[in-house]
Amino acid sequence: MNLSKRTELRRLPDRGSHEWATITQILDAGFLAHVGFCLDSQPFVIPTLYGRDGEKLYLHGSGASRMLRELESGIPACVTVTLVDGLVLSRSAFDHSMNYRSIVAFGTAREVVDPEQKVKSLRVISEHLIAGRWAEVRGPSHKELKATRVLAFSIEEASSKVRSGPPLDDESDYGLPVWAGVLPLEVKSSPPIPDDKLVEGITLPDYVRRYDARLAGHIETGDFPNPE
Repeated sequence: MNLSKRTELRRLPDRGSHEWATITQILDAGFLAHVGFCLDSQPFVIPTLYGRDGEKLYLHGSGASRMLRELESGIPACVTVTLVDGLVLSRSAFDHSMNYRSIVAFGTAREVVDPEQKVKSLRVISEHLIAGRWAEVRGPSHKELKATRVLAFSIEEASSKVRSGPPLDDESDYGLPVWAGVLPLEVKSSPPIPDDKLVEGITLPDYVRRYDARLAGHIETGDFPNPE
């Protein structure tokens, strides 16, 4: 990546990094991005699912999506992903914080037009969200592919920021009679709810039963560790 002032680490630079390994770890742990772009001087920020393939992020949606229609024109865009790991409760109101992992990426997008590559791109998104699902479901029909727009967002440059650990209070505040510490937060799945119209005999797939491992960042495609 070629770095510029767009990804210069200014405030609290010790929490930031341009290391690609750190950036990909955060991208691979998340699946919901916010895409920012400007249209006629009006900023827009749209949440969307994504899948990563190397230094590209695949985005998809309806053929009528304004975001995808504008991005495919090659306008500059910004993609952010944030994972919240906990609330940091300090002894003073000012020093409260949050433990998090985040990335900010800049680049441009192009439409994926070739039908074969389009299917591969959709598979990347599906496997990123829930590995193992694509092999079991019916693939997209010709009509469905025509109704779906897929973009490949090329990451030109990116930075990450991570905050972890306990509160950082002023020395004079440590003696205050106030509880302080970290309230951990995590995304967890609840027991799956089967569709009423399931074919008889269909059982719950391992990749659904063990999805919390993916949310915790402990799972890769085809790897289903034993649940605790």
